[in-house]
Amino acid sequence: MDAAEFRRRGKEMVDYIADYMENIEQRQVYPDVEPGYLRALIPQEAPEGPEAYEAVLKDIERVIMPGVTHWHSPYFYAYFPTASSFPAMLADMLSGAIGCIGFSWAASPACTELETVMLDWLGKMLNLPEDFIAGTAGKGGGVIQGSASEATLVALLAARRRKVQQIQTEQPERPEADIVSKLVAYTSEQAHSSVERAGLIGGMRMRKVPTDEKFAVRGEALRRIIQEDRNAGLIPCYFCATLGTTPSCAFDHILELGPICNAENIWMHIDAAYAGSSFICPEFRPLLDGIEFADSFNFNPHKWLLVNFDCSTMWVKRRSDLVGAFKMDPVYLKHDHQESGLVTDYRHWQIPLGRRFRSLKMWFVFRMYGVKGLQDYIRQHVHLAKEFERMVRNDPRFEISADVVLGLVCFRLKGSNELNEALLKSINSARRIHLVPCQLAGNFVLRFAVCARTTELRHVQVAWHHISELASELLLKQPH
Repeated sequence: MDAAEFRRRGKEMVDYIADYMENIEQRQVYPDVEPGYLRALIPQEAPEGPEAYEAVLKDIERVIMPGVTHWHSPYFYAYFPTASSFPAMLADMLSGAIGCIGFSWAASPACTELETVMLDWLGKMLNLPEDFIAGTAGKGGGVIQGSASEATLVALLAARRRKVQQIQTEQPERPEADIVSKLVAYTSEQAHSSVERAGLIGGMRMRKVPTDEKFAVRGEALRRIIQEDRNAGLIPCYFCATLGTTPSCAFDHILELGPICNAENIWMHIDAAYAGSSFICPEFRPLLDGIEFADSFNFNPHKWLLVNFDCSTMWVKRRSDLVGAFKMDPVYLKHDHQESGLVTDYRHWQIPLGRRFRSLKMWFVFRMYGVKGLQDYIRQHVHLAKEFERMVRNDPRFEISADVVLGLVCFRLKGSNELNEALLKSINSARRIHLVPCQLAGNFVLRFAVCARTTELRHVQVAWHHISELASELLLKQPH
């Protein structure tokens, strides 16, 4: 494919994508295929010679689309949103074309410098404390990770290194292996499984802190479990607080938890993967109060801020904590400016070496929507969730299972877990809308998350009507 054909085919692909997005609600939101469906549709080996582009394009509908879950359908209400916007798609095209691997400033100065500035822009949109803003002389700053899972792990590894250094400064003769064997991390029993996984990868035992009736961690619960571990000779090291838990969008009380972590010399990381985007709205910013106590903070613009995956933004108060944990400097990666203090080499802030030019997506989206446009988008999703909550509350057969704060509604039929499992099965088997469940206080609960950029009130009304009808059919079959 030469440049002339690329121009032609590129325009065709943009048309295909625009048609897909415009007509996505006509497609069945959840695929009706069995595992292994795709292998039977394509050859067992790659072609010896080149095929025509038309043949490849034709196979998108024949091979790929039958097995796609349409996350951007206005009838997709599962998990949490994954962001999508046309400006971000265009930026991704440009990123792919530039094709730099921005592991250091010298590897592509614009890739590094735009990322630093975009994380400052976003940090100021969130009204983060100055400690987290890089500016030209700050000790903190931001970085784009691939996912919140990576950010949680990176923070845990940095916390481990810092704690080992602190103890060896006081006890130089104490072996690192002995210290590491006694380190302990904490998180909510409602935290995402990736937090526990970070402990597995980082070799640190993970204690789950019980939550209150709102599914949030309180200060006293953390203090109690820390004291238990100190009495047992363990070394508290790291606490991952969650703002907007995956099951129910609950918020740990960081105004209580932060001072405890600071007093106990425990690294506090805040995971706000979904909810963090909402903090650009003044009315939701109080949910982040207590951020000043944190060592690191992360959320995913690729969930709810119209920046396509992957773009997980992480800030630290002291970037030296990350650099110290990950710095490796072979001669082939060195460059003339790295010791000047004026540049950032992001390879020292992350687990991989290579990195894409992801900040282009932020730059395009922030400029083409503006802060107000992004705030309006968040508010519309919250409004739709509140409308769905109202519909549920107006039906005496159903109950709301957790506070509706943002764009997630947790609800269930009054009755047994088996009844609700049967309802979810009938919903997802019909494939008109898509939901996933959670467990709250021993109850099987259905989650309704407003996800797609194009979701309107009419789609939510259709979804509720569908759920209500299936519930009626199910209840008619129940023995009286």
